[in-house]
Amino acid sequence: MNHTVKEIHSQFKQLRLVETAEELPQLLREAEKSSWTYLEFLEAITHFELKKREAKSVERRLKWARFPYKKTLLEFSIEAQNSLSERQLTQLQEINWLEQQYNLILLGPPGVGKTHLAVGLGIEAINKGFQVYFVTMGELIQLLKTEEFAHKSQVQMKRLRASDLVIIDDLMYMAMDQREANLFFQMINHLYEQSSIILTSNKSPDQWGELMGDEGITTAILDRLLHRVEIVHMNGDSYRMKNRQNLF
Repeated sequence: MNHTVKEIHSQFKQLRLVETAEELPQLLREAEKSSWTYLEFLEAITHFELKKREAKSVERRLKWARFPYKKTLLEFSIEAQNSLSERQLTQLQEINWLEQQYNLILLGPPGVGKTHLAVGLGIEAINKGFQVYFVTMGELIQLLKTEEFAHKSQVQMKRLRASDLVIIDDLMYMAMDQREANLFFQMINHLYEQSSIILTSNKSPDQWGELMGDEGITTAILDRLLHRVEIVHMNGDSYRMKNRQNLF
């Protein structure tokens, strides 16, 4: 079995081990230099391939998530928060709440970092192997209303319903009509005890009924969202206002 490196490179590609095929010359040099055993060499190959596949999988899940930006929790300024401690942030970052299918509601005025925290937690979830989908409330209502006849909306809603974590940003920033409220309830009902949801809102749950206009639907939605939930109040000063003031 006297194969050349070129032949083995080609065979790796046929086996769809493309990343390993490209790295093979370097791995062989390292094996010779360090006098690896056969087992060590095989371990190096499999480790390299698995690492590359996981990196590609994370990249695909990040693209699927449709985040408005990629800000991690390392970039989140906990010092600016009056009501969220370092310990609480660490607990959220461990993603145990997602494994237990808990929901998170991030409440606070505009600019305090609700979306940043939601995106950061979404990225943490993706790095731990979960499927995540991000959508603003305005985008979600449009998707729900056009799903019946628009292929693009059908694709996006299929991805949303297949996700382990759904992030809905700016919940209840606008009033819903009867049809929109019904469609929103159906979606929440589908996700109930199947996926976790992160909601960001500047209005507390007891104010949501005013915007849905239907007490029955509001109660049904809240029953499902609040069954297992952690509510994080983010009442610090606006980050954006702080940054804006610092410019002058």
